[in-house]
Amino acid sequence: MKLIKSFFSVLFSALLLLSTTTVNSIAIEKLHFVIGGGAGGGWDGTARGTGEALTKAGFLKSASFENMSGGGGGKALAYMINTKPENTILVQSTPLVLRSITRHKGYVSGSGTLSYKDVVPIAGVIGDYGAIAVAKDSPYKNFKDVVDAYKANPSSIKMAGGSVRGSMDHLIGALAFQAAGANPNDVAYIPYDAGGKALAGLLSGETQIISTGLGELMGARDQVRIIGITAPERVSDAPDAPTLKEQGYDVQFVNWRGFFGPPGMSNKDKKAIAKMLGDVQKTPEWEAVRARNAWVNIYNPDKKFVKFLKTQTKEMTALMKKLGVI
Repeated sequence: MKLIKSFFSVLFSALLLLSTTTVNSIAIEKLHFVIGGGAGGGWDGTARGTGEALTKAGFLKSASFENMSGGGGGKALAYMINTKPENTILVQSTPLVLRSITRHKGYVSGSGTLSYKDVVPIAGVIGDYGAIAVAKDSPYKNFKDVVDAYKANPSSIKMAGGSVRGSMDHLIGALAFQAAGANPNDVAYIPYDAGGKALAGLLSGETQIISTGLGELMGARDQVRIIGITAPERVSDAPDAPTLKEQGYDVQFVNWRGFFGPPGMSNKDKKAIAKMLGDVQKTPEWEAVRARNAWVNIYNPDKKFVKFLKTQTKEMTALMKKLGVI
């Protein structure tokens, strides 16, 4: 009798575990990713890479993607707020915090400033170091060459970025030039709609350098030469990319990227997606995507994510004042 009770106890526990696992795995079968910029940008790469890992690892049956450019991410943000779509998440990053700091007007009539408080923070998932690069055939071999050329003739250096002035791409370059003793506001910054078009601008000769995320340049290393990244030391996934710090310019910064739900998203769905985003980081499918983009795993779910966003708002406000952007 004791053996039978033990058997049924084990069987019950196994069934309970199976039931729980099954419920968790089918709670969210498919996700639609809204991307506030064009193809080839950091948001685009993060959404598609995350969707790829989630489906290949079996967490999702399917993932779909929609690029919704406009207003530095404002159009996509307003879409989430206005339509409250189901099974849909928005990829965002530091620029979402910058929007509220710079009082950037969104696409919602009468809404004023849009920020992370207008949507549902689910989880931060990765960090992407900033990077400055030149075309492969550029005469500039390192960041000092660029600085010397700028100081000799400021108009000779134009910097491409995949987002508007005052955004993340602009700030990365501004920090580098400020560390070199230049006035960051005097550097000619040319904004493009996402990283793909910014890269095309660099390769066509419209600009001499590009300021963007390291992950956005990893797939273009046969076309560009990375001359400085904002990591504290070289990263193993891109060992040939020198840090700005090792060149004498103490610039260190990592840009987070994460996901947000529409207003009214249920707590159950929020937690299920947040858990999924954390669990997938333990899989080889995720590691393949992460290494390909030289991302840093930074998993901040739910309340930890909100706390992080509040802290970064204070830090970025101080930084932007220091740079003279606000």
